[in-house]
Amino acid sequence: MTELIQNCTTFGLFLTLGAYLLGLAINKRFKSPLTNPLLLSLIIIIPVLLLCGIDYDTYYEGAKYISYLLTPATVSLAIPLYRQLDKLKKHMKAILLGIFSGVLTSGLSIAGLSILFGLSHTDYVTLLPKSVTTAIGMSLSTELGGVAAITVTSIVVTGILGNCLAVFLCRLFRITEPVAKGLAIGTASHALGTSKALEIGEVEGAMSGLSIAVAGLMTVVAAPLFAALL
Repeated sequence: MTELIQNCTTFGLFLTLGAYLLGLAINKRFKSPLTNPLLLSLIIIIPVLLLCGIDYDTYYEGAKYISYLLTPATVSLAIPLYRQLDKLKKHMKAILLGIFSGVLTSGLSIAGLSILFGLSHTDYVTLLPKSVTTAIGMSLSTELGGVAAITVTSIVVTGILGNCLAVFLCRLFRITEPVAKGLAIGTASHALGTSKALEIGEVEGAMSGLSIAVAGLMTVVAAPLFAALL
């Protein structure tokens, strides 16, 4: 069975799509942050790979076709942003300040937790880019002397948490302004959070998509400064 799967070049593709569709069905049934389709996909895929004795490289051979869609999907985030250009122009200063506040908070929280838990400098810089896209985060981590593989993990976990908890946290802190919601979600949890912001509303999705790019640029500039703190 394992040999058959290893020889099947589309195994990873069908496993990923099947797990996500099953996650969607469960989420529609129970309507809970804990039944987030992305989270459920991980919970389904990892045990299947372990039980079948399939290594990641074999799985990725099929699943990589989905990753090809990541770039056009990210570019398509410009569409809702274009439709909300009037809001962008009207709130430009507040938007930039809000994103900067998010980047600053992210960096300071990592620094504080690193001191609290006695993390090494390598661990510290590895976690610094946790709230930006994978491409930027990996490059930053490597440049600062971190471990890129762990950085990717922290980015994925951050994104999933943002996707799962975005609505709950906005309700908890009574954040009702669509622009503020989008900026908070996108700055904190990049593309995975933005997918949730798009579900909430077009304005939220547009602002969250903008936050991905701007927060990424700000983090590239700020990360070396934060790295020098510890």
